[in-house]
Amino acid sequence: ATRQIFTGAGRVGQSNPLAFDFEPPQPAAQVRFQLSQRADHIVNDIYQWVQFNRAIINARDEPLADYRKYRRLHLLIGDSNMSPYATALKIGTTACVLSLLEENALPRNLVLADAVQSTRDISRDASQKWIVQLENGKTMGAIDVQWQFHELAQKRLRNSSAETYWLLENWGFVLEALEQNPESLIGGVDWITKKWLLDTFVDAEKLNWDDPWLQSIDLEYHNIDPVRGLFFSVTPGKRIAEWNNSVRRPSATHVPPANTRASGRGQAVAFFQSSGGELPYVINWDSIACDSRDFLVMGDPFQTYDEEVRSFLAKPRPSGDSSDEAR
Repeated sequence: ATRQIFTGAGRVGQSNPLAFDFEPPQPAAQVRFQLSQRADHIVNDIYQWVQFNRAIINARDEPLADYRKYRRLHLLIGDSNMSPYATALKIGTTACVLSLLEENALPRNLVLADAVQSTRDISRDASQKWIVQLENGKTMGAIDVQWQFHELAQKRLRNSSAETYWLLENWGFVLEALEQNPESLIGGVDWITKKWLLDTFVDAEKLNWDDPWLQSIDLEYHNIDPVRGLFFSVTPGKRIAEWNNSVRRPSATHVPPANTRASGRGQAVAFFQSSGGELPYVINWDSIACDSRDFLVMGDPFQTYDEEVRSFLAKPRPSGDSSDEAR
């Protein structure tokens, strides 16, 4: 709920997640801009389905791997980020908190009284004080909540890996910047970047915040075409720019990671695409199927399955009409 202060993608306006109900609630005060795209659509803490009852944690038991060895944590609350820096913070801080959870080291004094309401309150708080109500009856700012998690992670995890060291340094850097100079995070934190672009446009064009033009700009911020996407037009500060540039991999659009099952899956994608549509196939996270009868299961996310996929693709198969099959 509180990590959206640096992982939120930002959005114009608001939504009513209960609009489909027979007696929808009274409309709330209009909100110009929010930190999170998803906050308005989260209505539960934990739930197994995603339609009409989206929860912070989706508890559906679908590991997409060998169920005897793996479970999957599905966080519906996470926005889709354009900034690689924000993505690294989102994944890294979550990994740190999970490590603390596995060590039974999470502080009980930071449990939120109502995580769903806090998520929405933080997202809509134009004052950027981001006060949350705790289960123990006290109140605390979201930045202070994050500082306490950061301090605990520093004590227990700092020397665990070079990646964790980087994460903790930048987690602290972002929290300090949010307190003292949020604009220094333009190009690194998406909601700050988007808000800056929108503010600039509103001032230049003398618009009101209910102008549909702003929603169009909101969408265009997320255009992944480097020529058209508004995110790519922003020049971040030196620290963030250097890191963003260091992790950019243009080849990743067509070359999969070489140390996971994505490697074997990528082989299969290339093979079937080059077959001219003659072979019916389905490629999933954990399996490859061809002509409805032949399956290759890839239950371990950390194996490449290169040899297995090559053998699977080398099998002789009759070509035929594939119109009834999914590709």
